[in-house]
Amino acid sequence: MAACGVCRTDLHLVEGDLAPRRPGVVPGHEVVGHVAAQGRDAQRFAEGERVGIAWLRSTCGACRFCVRGDENLCIEPLFTGWDADGGYCGYAVVDERYAYRIPEVFSDREAAPLLCAGIIGYRALRRSGLRPGGRLGIYGFGGSAHLTAQVALYEGATVHVMTRAPDARELALALGCASAQGADDPPPEPLDAAILFAPVGTLVLPAMAALDRGGRLAIAGIHLSDIPTLNYESYLFEERELVSVTANSRRDGEEFLALAAEIPIRPTTTEYPFEKAAVALGDLARDAVNGAAVIRVSGDR
Repeated sequence: MAACGVCRTDLHLVEGDLAPRRPGVVPGHEVVGHVAAQGRDAQRFAEGERVGIAWLRSTCGACRFCVRGDENLCIEPLFTGWDADGGYCGYAVVDERYAYRIPEVFSDREAAPLLCAGIIGYRALRRSGLRPGGRLGIYGFGGSAHLTAQVALYEGATVHVMTRAPDARELALALGCASAQGADDPPPEPLDAAILFAPVGTLVLPAMAALDRGGRLAIAGIHLSDIPTLNYESYLFEERELVSVTANSRRDGEEFLALAAEIPIRPTTTEYPFEKAAVALGDLARDAVNGAAVIRVSGDR
């Protein structure tokens, strides 16, 4: 193991918002390491090769969703750091079919947050239905959002950021976003699409209100606090849409990593030594991390 990103889903597990599916499971699903040994019949990666382990750990391959190519909706999936041990440790095991090659352009520290924050943000961006040159609103601006913004900007979008953290607003503007304001403030223009990264259900209303006719809001998180009552005429009429994002497919991961290397995305990270993993989670809970938190397990390169 070289590095492991600290995802908000890890925090939800620690705080009890998500019940662990196995007692004492080791968290962490933004894992970068090097192959130490191969299982029987494993051929995809050579010993010593750098690989990544992401959230989606396995799928059944046989249900109606897997068969039609939507493995993120698999009826019997398993997830890293939830069903099986993740990356807050020295070694981990992964089915080679669900591991990723890490583009050489990224260091271990930079690559770690790409493996969930980046991949799920990419899927959320695609689920938002943003058209080329469109106006995108991003609600919450942490590890996933600051990576997604770079993809959207690269593809020609105008990006407006709504977040409560002053440092995050500064980062958004430094990356080239058109505006940055408070979490529930209206953007300076109507939005064609929006993504909610903050796990705060009350933000659904201002995000929906900011959408232009035909706009769509994608909710990127695995956990969200309760959404207040939606008035149909105020928030959904004129063909506005509200959609969720459920995990990711391996196709999403491969597409995103290739695009991230092409851009190339530059993750903003705060590094913690392995023994400070609990501090990293606490800082994430207090919104004290600008960009993404990464635990250094061994030497970076």
